Amino acid sequence: MAATIKDIARVAGVSTATVSRVINNLGGYNEETEKKVMAVSKELGYRKNENARSLVQKSTNTIGVIMPDVTTAFYGDIIKGIEDTSYEYGYSVILTHAGSHGSRIHESMNLMGERRVDGLIIVSVELHESAIQSLTSLGIPYILISTKTDREDTPYMKVDDYSAAYTAVKYLIEHNHRTIGMAGANPHDPIAGEPRMNGYKQALQDYGIKVDLNLIKSGGFNFESGKSAMQAFIEDEAAVTAVFCASDEVALGIISTCYENEIHVPNDISVVGYDNSKVSHMSVPPLTTVAQPLYDMGREGCFEVIAAIQNKSKIESKVIPHELVVRKSVKTVV
Repeated sequence: MAATIKDIARVAGVSTATVSRVINNLGGYNEETEKKVMAVSKELGYRKNENARSLVQKSTNTIGVIMPDVTTAFYGDIIKGIEDTSYEYGYSVILTHAGSHGSRIHESMNLMGERRVDGLIIVSVELHESAIQSLTSLGIPYILISTKTDREDTPYMKVDDYSAAYTAVKYLIEHNHRTIGMAGANPHDPIAGEPRMNGYKQALQDYGIKVDLNLIKSGGFNFESGKSAMQAFIEDEAAVTAVFCASDEVALGIISTCYENEIHVPNDISVVGYDNSKVSHMSVPPLTTVAQPLYDMGREGCFEVIAAIQNKSKIESKVIPHELVVRKSVKTVV
């Protein structure tokens, strides 16, 4: 049977009111009393009933995070940024997965409502109108990270994917590549897939290179998409000298299939990734990639939500700058 405040008071020889004040850090007691109460509390294995406490305070000091199924390393740094900031300001984090393509988004939001989270962060999930209505009906501050909607009243924080993809392809063109493939990303994904493909196409067109749709191998943002894309390039006997990848994990899939087929990166083919996730500097060779400041996005997004909780302030949308991190996976064509 769980220990109660009465149990602690009896063992410590103090009143239940004193125990309550110590446990809830309300003051009005000396240091010796505090040490005694906390020692007995620990000895008896007492745990505060945060749900009961929150009913009184109307606050749970909890931030909810909804994200898709974790199939890539992309989310790790974002979540770390959220958790570090939450704990720094005295909040806990509840994390749930909305499933592939956000298929369980309504269940996730219902869970957050039941747990009475004070604020909500949604990472990389595409929200349709019904989901946005569910979100606003919660009546709590929220922000989208690495995703957005068409509605101006839905605050988000993300990189300009179109511009970032353009930067990556432009870099390859500046290194004299003219037959550049693209791997990964879904053209029907309006959040990241479509804008990255459009940035790729526009960079080619601006430099007088015809867009060859046969050189675009769509898919997901995972390792397997990269492997299958490179296998398709090989089977098509495509004369690509470089591949722009929709994510770092796709790039690793490209590099892996190249290794299996004795195709050398970057001597035979150059590769550029997207994200600058932890895996990008672990690859052989280290990967040139477009950097999204993932940790900072998580940290700053969480700070905005906490500020809105505490100050009733409005959260403004923000486009985060990207940069190209140059490593060893691109070679100049001579």
